Amino acid sequence: MENVLKGAALFAQSGGPTAVINASAYGVIRTALDSAAITNVYGAANGILGVLNNKIYDMGAEDADELARLMNTPSSELGSCRYKLKSADVDDTDYKKLLDCFRRLEVRYFFYNGGNDSMDTCNKISQYLQSVGYDCRVIGIPKTIDNDLCGTDHCPGFGSAARYIATSVAEIYKDTHVYDTGAVTVVETMGRHAGWLVGAAALAGLADCAPDLIYLPEIAFDMEQFLADVSRIYNATGKCLIAVSEGIAYANGDFVSEAKTSSTDGFNHAQLGGLASILANIIKERTGAKVRGIELSLLQRCGAHLASKVDLDEAFGVGKFAVERAIVGESDKMVVIRRTGNAPYASEFALEPLSLAANSEKMVPREWINEAGNGLTQEFIDYALPLIQGEANRATEHGLPRFAKLKKVLV
Repeated sequence: MENVLKGAALFAQSGGPTAVINASAYGVIRTALDSAAITNVYGAANGILGVLNNKIYDMGAEDADELARLMNTPSSELGSCRYKLKSADVDDTDYKKLLDCFRRLEVRYFFYNGGNDSMDTCNKISQYLQSVGYDCRVIGIPKTIDNDLCGTDHCPGFGSAARYIATSVAEIYKDTHVYDTGAVTVVETMGRHAGWLVGAAALAGLADCAPDLIYLPEIAFDMEQFLADVSRIYNATGKCLIAVSEGIAYANGDFVSEAKTSSTDGFNHAQLGGLASILANIIKERTGAKVRGIELSLLQRCGAHLASKVDLDEAFGVGKFAVERAIVGESDKMVVIRRTGNAPYASEFALEPLSLAANSEKMVPREWINEAGNGLTQEFIDYALPLIQGEANRATEHGLPRFAKLKKVLV
């Protein structure tokens, strides 16, 4: 028999946004609004900070059509944050504020949408609420373009980012082959420790536009070998297209990017970037070739115009599944995606303990990287290709995307 718990639901988004994160928000909000067990549906502004600062939106006050347009809207519409909760046994100040908010609004369902660090936050909140005897069901909803969450085959957001990267690399390839003069191009993707994103550049090969070299953080970077590879290809063909992850590092763990010392985020992660320009300058000095450095930066995570339908549908699905499972009694879990078929592609949703994903990272398997460490194997292509499929139905106005326009009525 279902363990029915009456009360409000609270949803929040955290970490870096994606092209489809708001599809998960819509999956949660729409399903919760339609549930008899859930009395009110709230959204926190800027993740957990909205809960701590009592900045909460009444999602029931929104127009239904505008909520539906969240499926067409990139980035985190309710706002995000990078805020690390201390352990409650070290400092329970934040947890007491959170509990006060939950009690005031009668929140009995809490859904947190994010990546590794967000799952850690979700896990800490769940454990604290249990320790004080407050009955609340807590479910983590996966999101990250980095695709590095453990326990799930892949993460919502990755497929669309992978499609953006593969498409951009293919288009750059065509541009770099316009002239009969020599040229080297370095394309930088995101990816601090895991190389799923830069690996997606290999998909451009299916359009006959493959990069010559791809470098992932999983393989220790050797500058001299890198320059030798570039020179060999450039001398033979007059062209060289390279894809590199922002997080490539030397064998001693030092990031190749000089930008690593510039700043850190709220979780003490290095803010990387500028690697393409650094490598471009080094290549130019060594070879004398014309070199361009291109940093895809935020474009790869907000390019909703290239979102895959598979990714969009799964993003909505994990949000919907989270609410459905919480209502029947599940808690302290994260929604995961399990691949049940590859040709044709099929998947299903399931739950795993939050602790499985908290502060852990899933890397690209070594056997999916070529022996030289500068390219991907067919196994990677077979894994990633189904995730970039399908055309999303996107509303437009004046020839531009029509995004959701929420009223964001404060409680």
